[in-house]
Amino acid sequence: MRKTGIALTALTLFLTTALTACGGNNNNGTNASSTAAPADTEAATSEAPAAEPTKLTLWTFVQQHADFYNFMAAEWNKGNPDQQIVLDAQNIPYDDMHTRLLLALQSGEGAPDLVDIEQSKFPNYMKGNVQLVELNDIVEPEIPNIVKSRVDIYSKDGKYYGVDLHVGATVMYYNKELMDKAGVNPDDIKLWSDVETLGKTVAEKTGVPFITFEGAGNWSWWPAINQMKSDQVGPNGEITVDDPRNIQAMSFFKKLVDEKIAAVSPGVGHDTPEYKAFMNAGGAAAVFMPFWFMNRFTDEMPDLKGKMIIRPMPAWETGGNRSAGMGGTGLSITNQTKSLEISKKFLAYAKLSKEGNIQVWKQLGMDPIRTEVWSDPAMAESNKFTDYFGTDIFATLTEIKDEIYPVNIRETSPKVFDAVRNEIVPKIFQFGEDPETVIKKAAEALRKDTGQ
Repeated sequence: MRKTGIALTALTLFLTTALTACGGNNNNGTNASSTAAPADTEAATSEAPAAEPTKLTLWTFVQQHADFYNFMAAEWNKGNPDQQIVLDAQNIPYDDMHTRLLLALQSGEGAPDLVDIEQSKFPNYMKGNVQLVELNDIVEPEIPNIVKSRVDIYSKDGKYYGVDLHVGATVMYYNKELMDKAGVNPDDIKLWSDVETLGKTVAEKTGVPFITFEGAGNWSWWPAINQMKSDQVGPNGEITVDDPRNIQAMSFFKKLVDEKIAAVSPGVGHDTPEYKAFMNAGGAAAVFMPFWFMNRFTDEMPDLKGKMIIRPMPAWETGGNRSAGMGGTGLSITNQTKSLEISKKFLAYAKLSKEGNIQVWKQLGMDPIRTEVWSDPAMAESNKFTDYFGTDIFATLTEIKDEIYPVNIRETSPKVFDAVRNEIVPKIFQFGEDPETVIKKAAEALRKDTGQ
């Protein structure tokens, strides 16, 4: 917008000096007309037609994300009449989208202007000659205002290539109706050991599992080990999936399943139609998932409105971390865009601005990466999330925000995550195999596969 103003001033000055009477578009769609005309010419006072809107294509794999970007495009257009956007936000299934993107970038054609890339897939696009646009010019000025780790995930060699939607703080979602029926106060569950004792009471008195774990995913094991300051990949990409802390957590979870305190999620994942139908019918008393899972409840489990509350995760030990930053989607710009400047402006507006971060909460129920908005009065306003979960949502986030340990996303991460989802977790939770044996065998194969 500043460049537009300079260009307009210069153009108006030129036209005034030349005493001509013509109007036209500059690159940003601003209009100019002369203030005087020679006596022997017809005065021209009509404005030139506005610049054509810029069409931007955006790929994502979550419908709620597509809805958010469409909303932000409409908001952008309200404030930028001279730089209108027509956004084509396409929701494409997760695996299909990431595969199509990789092929389009490798072939040099067919990629969108902007794309959501899930964090565990991001290293696939950092290999060799990166085909995404560097974003340092819009990211670096905002580093003091955001949770830096949520852009570090999408960086390489000091260059930023994506900006996340949220912090992804993992929390416990309790069905208060079931907890009350069992006579158990969720606030009394402070440690994972409490889950075994109090969770057993809930299961016995309600006839449903206290909690569920994924049977082919990473949203149960990964946050639990992150609480212990462990990870599945080390800082230098080393395979750490068989760290003793990881085995300890998985063995404990398997014990809970064996004791009928926990159950394997229907659909073997928490973000599946089977699981959502199960939970919507009161199938389990609790689940832990990141903050972004709130919109799955509000949009796809309507019968639980007013029954669910949000609390910190139980810690492994007194004083231990009660949350974990999980999941993430980096919005990136591909090098095939023909509208780089406006793509950057829109990305910065949607993901880095104060306005955009407030809407991340209002539209998606996610915890924004811009920390100043956490205490903004707008965050306390009533919306569908406060109507569903209660008004203390952000009080929980504020309570746990300093108890989130960073995760490592490295070139080896996609292979490790695939092994976790497709081999380790299914063998343990679906087929009942011994956690330590499964994990160590998988770690050995991963080290061999990655040359470690």
